[in-house]
Amino acid sequence: MINVREIQEILPHRFPFLLIDRVIELVPGVLITAYKNVTIGEQIFQGHFPGHPIYPGVMIIEGMAQAGGVLAFKSMCEDTQESVKNKVVYFMSIDNAKFRVPVTPGDRLEYRLNVIKHKGNIWVLDGKAYVDSKLVAEAELKAMIVDK
Repeated sequence: MINVREIQEILPHRFPFLLIDRVIELVPGVLITAYKNVTIGEQIFQGHFPGHPIYPGVMIIEGMAQAGGVLAFKSMCEDTQESVKNKVVYFMSIDNAKFRVPVTPGDRLEYRLNVIKHKGNIWVLDGKAYVDSKLVAEAELKAMIVDK
């Protein structure tokens, strides 16, 4: 299990844009399961939508990407922690994104990502987001790890 303090050692994101709270499963080079607790206190709900809060799909995709970044960095076992701090993950593409069920305050988003392909610094991931075991969103993500 990786808590939020450890996640912050891996990812450069900070409040209000750190979108994963904990990693509950990680098999380097294979898969990751992480979650985010969605609360009414999120700044995004001030404008999306007042009186009818819906967590934006783009934020769900970004949460998937952040979980994928943790997976990629943790899979680079030959690298030292110091060299990981000098790298960043960039999106290359988001394909086949689908949003199936609205996510609202009080939901716990669970991100499950599996590696489709990894070659050099390029990662292709199958990402799915669930609330209470119900699929709410999915996408195929392609990312590249580069020097800062």
